[in-house]
Amino acid sequence: MTQEQKFKVTYSTLASPDPELHRLYDEAVADFRANLGKTYPMFINGEERFAAETFAKVSPTDKNMVMGYFQKGTAKDANDAVAAAKAAFPGWRDTPWQERVAILRRAADLLSARLFKMGAIMSLEVGKNRLEALGDVEETADLIRYNCDAMETNDGFTRTLKSESDKHHNRSVLKPYGVWVVISPFNFPGALAGGPSSAALVAGNTVVFKPASDTPFTGWLLAEAFRDAGVPAGVFNFVTGGGRSVGQTLVDHPDVAGITFTGSYDVGMDIIRSFSSGKYPRPCVAEMGGKNPTIVSNKADLDKAALGAMRSAFGLQGQKCSALSRLYVHKDVKDDFMKKFVELTSKINVGDPTDKDNWMGPVINKSAYEDYMGFVDDLRQHGDIVFGGKEVNDKGYYVAPTIADNVPEDHRLWKQEMFLPIVMVEAFDDFDEVMKKANDVEYGLTAGFFSEDEDEIQWFLDNIEAGVLYVNRASGATTGAWPGYQSFGGWKGSGSTGKAAGSFYYVQQYMKEQSQTVID
Repeated sequence: MTQEQKFKVTYSTLASPDPELHRLYDEAVADFRANLGKTYPMFINGEERFAAETFAKVSPTDKNMVMGYFQKGTAKDANDAVAAAKAAFPGWRDTPWQERVAILRRAADLLSARLFKMGAIMSLEVGKNRLEALGDVEETADLIRYNCDAMETNDGFTRTLKSESDKHHNRSVLKPYGVWVVISPFNFPGALAGGPSSAALVAGNTVVFKPASDTPFTGWLLAEAFRDAGVPAGVFNFVTGGGRSVGQTLVDHPDVAGITFTGSYDVGMDIIRSFSSGKYPRPCVAEMGGKNPTIVSNKADLDKAALGAMRSAFGLQGQKCSALSRLYVHKDVKDDFMKKFVELTSKINVGDPTDKDNWMGPVINKSAYEDYMGFVDDLRQHGDIVFGGKEVNDKGYYVAPTIADNVPEDHRLWKQEMFLPIVMVEAFDDFDEVMKKANDVEYGLTAGFFSEDEDEIQWFLDNIEAGVLYVNRASGATTGAWPGYQSFGGWKGSGSTGKAAGSFYYVQQYMKEQSQTVID
């Protein structure tokens, strides 16, 4: 039994009564704290590479903690990584898919075996509490396994077509594109890197992976797992950079056949536009955030609703594309709901996320902290801060979970993604009107609903414009998808393809179809 199987933590549970889990996690944190400040490489064509300059990764939990030094890659490093991936592509493409699956399953098992080390580092790198961090590592491994399952279930995506006669042999074959770039975000530095990278790899593409500048450490740990699992030289490449030069070079490179980007709407749309401006269309799988609503009916179980709203608004400090940011509560139950919601929020401990008693850690960096202070000041001027709206501790970027009420309907923050622990609340009376408000944003990623009435539930499912829906989910009103249990993908400005990760149609996006006819 692997550590991952023994200590299974998912975003639905985010709990473990096993004291052994906490002991092993605490040991991993202590071990890492004793080994701060090392220098880590890029990984290109199967070799470690060091640049002329490095940048320090400072933990958001402690502004004086330099976790390590990472390479400030250049355009040349990005070009070399693409060249290595291009050269390695024919061999990896021609490797039987069963062998690719075996290698990637080994990588998933290595991540499971390294659960506590990777989780401890992720907590300090991102600010995730221990269960969120361990859940991210486990989701990374599960996404890799799920993508392998897809290849096996579909027999490598080769299917027989109709035949004109006994002499005609027709089939459809899905084949890889070539070099695939993966650009991951800071908030899920394992799952949103390992998931798309493994989908590209298992399909037969080669990969150039660039992590967010805030999370190079988790990216390096993922690269180590792929390397140690036996992914051949050049098939998976890892590049880091301190600015836009590396990422832009990859997006602009003519030898890149496809790209997966997870991040903001503005950057994602720029990539989609620029990536489609070459000689021919190229696939771009972009997941670009959300402005996620939850509607609480007057027929809701308010205890469920308050708990689900709290967990989704403030988990990972609201820094999830699936976070709850707009809360519409029926006027008949709003006062009762708010009492429960505020009470639960007031019990949240904010502090060092490696401390078992703390549920919220810091926001990711100084820029996010400054955004938070600006947003809460704006909301205080135009509405009421019911709870929070302040800094908690200046050792790191610690801020309070914040609830805003009575903000005018035309205020910009009803539609702008803040990506912070801030939720706005509004009372409603008319169900059709509240549905219009819920849908009246550029995004369509997740949405929640609380009601004990079956007709109301069906009304919600029939009318909400989002890709991931949750009804009466106390463990998370809008958050908590898990591979194979919930598909995860957005509509409208939240996603470019309409296909979701961890579901039936994801891996196919990394392949192109060929019809083959052979006549005897």
